[in-house]
Amino acid sequence: MKHTLKNLTLVASALALGFSSTACAQQQKPTPVAPTQVAVEQVELDGPALWKVADEDTTIYLFGTVHALPKDVDWYKSSIADALSSSDKLVTEIYMKPGTEAQAQAAFMTEGMLPEGQNLRDLLNEEQKASYEAAMTKLGMPAAAFDRFEPWLAGINLSMLPLFKAGYTPDAGVEKVLEKKAGETPRGALETVDFQVGVFDGLPMDSQIKFMMEAANGIDEIVPMLDSMVDEWVEGDAAGLASLMNGGLTDPALAEALLYARNRTWAEWIDTRLDTPGTVFVAVGAGHLAGEQSVQDALATRGITSTRVQ
Repeated sequence: MKHTLKNLTLVASALALGFSSTACAQQQKPTPVAPTQVAVEQVELDGPALWKVADEDTTIYLFGTVHALPKDVDWYKSSIADALSSSDKLVTEIYMKPGTEAQAQAAFMTEGMLPEGQNLRDLLNEEQKASYEAAMTKLGMPAAAFDRFEPWLAGINLSMLPLFKAGYTPDAGVEKVLEKKAGETPRGALETVDFQVGVFDGLPMDSQIKFMMEAANGIDEIVPMLDSMVDEWVEGDAAGLASLMNGGLTDPALAEALLYARNRTWAEWIDTRLDTPGTVFVAVGAGHLAGEQSVQDALATRGITSTRVQ
């Protein structure tokens, strides 16, 4: 359960937090990082893992992110800075223009509410209900606070509230930092808010309840687990990160909807983008670039090599 919860917490944060851009001064673009193929064994682990795919006239960097971090995490290293500043475009999972946050929140609330007359806790058996209510008590929340929510939305809240209380903030999250560093570099997105909401909303009810209950049952472990995951991420230990995050994702519907199907779609996007010259910095949740059926694996099935450069 612990490994599954860690992965779900990370994925949930992508949807719960959202991203916004901040206009900064246009950065002067240095020469792109050379596209020399380097074996992973020869790469110095000096920060979060940075990958790339490249052909004769296109370079696409792949950077795994953590969407909310404590304010004192130092991760913006020279290789990442060089790759970003040499890129023609910054692409993230979603891109929310300033002033559209309320629209995104409305999408969550519109799609995340149970039909009139239904109650979240009525969907649970007695054991699940007791565990859920205990988790709400630990968070200082009334047991009925999320009664109108569908289980996936309640699960997101259960996953994120302990992190906020522990000092994790989206303002220190990787996407926010990248957006500030990128300045006026053009932006792009792999998905929309409506699509991401639909990923959760389209889960079978059993999977939604499992997602929520894993958050409730492990409410005391969410913060220390994400602390451990961030440690692996900062050190650039991709194998360790994969083991922590993806080892216990055993629900086929959750794994397919939240990770694997999206990874294949993004690999298709990267494959197509290689047909257009230029340099692109793609930043997605770290769980998508770790473990089996990662984006890199999906690229490999297309005959595309991913090379680690940090």
